[in-house]
Amino acid sequence: MTPVHVVVFARAPLAGAAKTRLIPALGAAAAARLHRRLVLRALATAHAAALGPVSLWCAPDCSARFFRALARRGVDCRAQCGADLGARMLHALQAALPAPTLLIGSDCPALTVAHLHQAADCLAAGAEMVFLPAEDGGYVLAGTRTQVPEEAFTAMPWGSAAVMETTRARLRASALRWAEPACLWDVDRPADLLRLAALEAER
Repeated sequence: MTPVHVVVFARAPLAGAAKTRLIPALGAAAAARLHRRLVLRALATAHAAALGPVSLWCAPDCSARFFRALARRGVDCRAQCGADLGARMLHALQAALPAPTLLIGSDCPALTVAHLHQAADCLAAGAEMVFLPAEDGGYVLAGTRTQVPEEAFTAMPWGSAAVMETTRARLRASALRWAEPACLWDVDRPADLLRLAALEAER
């Protein structure tokens, strides 16, 4: 099977700057600790999938102590590059071309090795792009095996319930074939903490 590059996007787990929507429920320090834990979980899942190279793309750069510690442990840390999230995603997705690439965030603990394999299989079967939509209207994974049109991620309503539907419309306009093998939930709001606790209790 063709190796698939798995890209993990993460912000530095700094109090007051990470998981800000959860700060009212957890406090700034605890929200940052949760973010750190979720980043480590995402990296572990990406490595366990054994699809190919794994890289951690860091924001705002790789200088945070957390990222430096991971780099010392052998994690391939790279700085996100671009004026907004869409530009940063586009850059990372296309950095590994012509190899297929899957990009995941760090806030979806429900994402499993099986989901990554499903997404990779969709690309191998002929889909030009693959997405795992999130229940809140965004998505937790985006993957490609082809050059992505710049407009696919430009001026997106990030953080809104319209992200995935807007993406679908743009993919249709570009005549790209895409797949959506699963829909998952992410940890973004205080109500999601109960689902996270239940998930961790199961494991």
